[in-house]
Amino acid sequence: MMHFDGYLIRLLTPEDFEAFFQLVETNRARLASFFTGTVSRTKTREEARAFVLDITQRAKERTYFPYIIVDTSNGKIAGFLDLKNIDWSIPKSEMGCYIDVAYEGKGITTKAFCQFVDFCFAEHRFQKLFLRTHHSNTSARRVAEKAGFEIEGVIRRDYKTTAGELVDLIYYGKLSAS
Repeated sequence: MMHFDGYLIRLLTPEDFEAFFQLVETNRARLASFFTGTVSRTKTREEARAFVLDITQRAKERTYFPYIIVDTSNGKIAGFLDLKNIDWSIPKSEMGCYIDVAYEGKGITTKAFCQFVDFCFAEHRFQKLFLRTHHSNTSARRVAEKAGFEIEGVIRRDYKTTAGELVDLIYYGKLSAS
């Protein structure tokens, strides 16, 4: 577990499914284009329960790690961080994150993401972390750059949005200091 400024970062558990469903439901429109898997697999509470069970099982298998940012003042899930597309042979992982609309613009994402990056290098011993984002996602780009990630390139037509549009993605990477 990681702590900062009244927030806690920890692994998602099956017991979190209702709060996780509420997080997605509240932010569904904002997440629709670039978190298509999450949005499409959590349309109902039953689907959200199955989705949370799936991704928490994958954490046990070390193929995916879902983390939540919890507001310790009220126990609400303020945001989500994940490690995906893990390649243990290198080792490297893609990172993702989003914040609840009620918590956006307060620096929480940047603080959480920076702490999470340090944790991933120390705890999981990754040699490289990377993320992909669309040029229009200025918030994600700012967070990545504040966390010390550098642009490695733009991959053209690398992602299909929920609307079916093929878009370019900016790849950011950060290497372990060790």
